[in-house]
Amino acid sequence: MATTPPSLRIAVCGPEEAASTEGRGCGLWSVGYAASVTAAGAIPSFLEEKPGGPSWDELLDGFHGVILTGESRASAQPIASEERLCRLCRKLGLPILAVDQGLHALNATFGGSLYLDLARELPEALQHRHPPEKGLRHAIEVVRGTRLADIYGEGELVVNSEHRRAICKVARGFRVGARALDGVIEAIEAEADNWFAVGVQWRPAAGTASGLDIQVFRGLVDACTRSQSKRVRPVLNAAA
Repeated sequence: MATTPPSLRIAVCGPEEAASTEGRGCGLWSVGYAASVTAAGAIPSFLEEKPGGPSWDELLDGFHGVILTGESRASAQPIASEERLCRLCRKLGLPILAVDQGLHALNATFGGSLYLDLARELPEALQHRHPPEKGLRHAIEVVRGTRLADIYGEGELVVNSEHRRAICKVARGFRVGARALDGVIEAIEAEADNWFAVGVQWRPAAGTASGLDIQVFRGLVDACTRSQSKRVRPVLNAAA
């Protein structure tokens, strides 16, 4: 029986995950954002706003959602293009999933702050090493009643840990979606019901991710589907 090809388009903004010899989940899809978005039922495209080129407003025309993977930065401030992207997504109500450095950019754009070195600034925290040791993983607690709980389920979840930096103060208009067992914030999400904006500290498209991590990409695709259905309006009869 023929299947309907996907019609939702997801823009991936930032670096792709590097190829890895690590097994990912059950081996049903390959490492990387492109493979994960495809497995979740949408069409991925990598986009970049370049100086003198099209703006995000133009680049995102025809796209239904965004994944911000984020660029490495020396300071806690987001790169200007990332900040413009985050603000445009909020303005348009465009669903966004922000990962690792992308989470930091999303949080900082709207007024949040970061720990730049957990080992020094929060020595009682677990060793959230960066780069991680091979196979390093730790448990987090998903907060009840959040979007993340809808995606992963409530309670404890084990994720890959690959960070030295972490959120200190949550941005205005956002709430905590998950914490490590030492209290370090591992996920945030927009409080507004009409904007799917989720940021996670772990790497759901990496070779060290689990098979369960496909759920966060499916959550984004589902949000895009709902957002798209709300944008569609019946054509009014001109004579009415």
